[in-house]
Amino acid sequence: MILELKEIEKSFGEKKVLTGVSFKAEGGKAFGLLGRNGAGKTTAIRILMDVFPANSGEVFLDGSPIDYDKVAMGYLPEERGLYPKKIIIDQLTYFAELKGMSKKEAVKSIDYWLERLDMTEYRNRRLDTLSKGNQQKIQLITALAHDPDIIILDEPFSGLDPVNALLLKDVVKEQIAKGKIVLFSSHQMNYIEEFCDSIAILNEGKVVLHGELRDIKRDYPRDRLIIRTETPDKIIADFGTSCTKTEDGDLMLRLTDASEKRTVMTQLVENYDIDEVKVFEPSLNDIFVEFAGDSI
Repeated sequence: MILELKEIEKSFGEKKVLTGVSFKAEGGKAFGLLGRNGAGKTTAIRILMDVFPANSGEVFLDGSPIDYDKVAMGYLPEERGLYPKKIIIDQLTYFAELKGMSKKEAVKSIDYWLERLDMTEYRNRRLDTLSKGNQQKIQLITALAHDPDIIILDEPFSGLDPVNALLLKDVVKEQIAKGKIVLFSSHQMNYIEEFCDSIAILNEGKVVLHGELRDIKRDYPRDRLIIRTETPDKIIADFGTSCTKTEDGDLMLRLTDASEKRTVMTQLVENYDIDEVKVFEPSLNDIFVEFAGDSI
């Protein structure tokens, strides 16, 4: 499957929220939709899900306008949308039936997911008796129980402890392996970098960067070196302002030209006590800050 947004425009009154937004996500891969608060991510997701229409532009699936009657979508919102006073199995069954499942099918699928997420003991409890992390897992079941083709996860790791985060990672990897389209929206760049093959960064309603994350990183100039050493002050003294300390305590050496890297690396190893020297590769956090225009 290939999901594609083409030239999406959206305004609310006089306020233009999305301007010519286009990006593509493929089945069997995870896609990261990134941006600061107010960049237009939620609006793009709602148009994708047919919550409201775009002013112009279109959503395509496999090259044809998407038919929402034939495509199942699962959505995990950042803000929980379940009923705190209702019994968990009852409301999960209700939501699954709304998405076209029979009651028998719904209960069978929900029981599978309750067991898969270590939540069976809470089946007949009220939602508000659960911890924040366990409520997040119940919300996740609403997104997965009906076996959707497209899964949209908005801040999915919010409130999860490391054990439950690992469990969710396994579930997400399973869905990707099944060939489903998995779209992430998150400010937790470490998770996006771990899962996502491609990304789009929105800034003020426009796509400012889109593509395979691997290719985006390769396109960065390879004109900086990261140096790990027990004698940083000597190297800084010799190389001057082109060499600075990083937050991790390593050194970053900026070269005049990328072609110098092999010569300079040899010079460093031969003349200083070097534990490690490598070409600097930006993290997704570095890329986000550059293109979104703010720290996370």
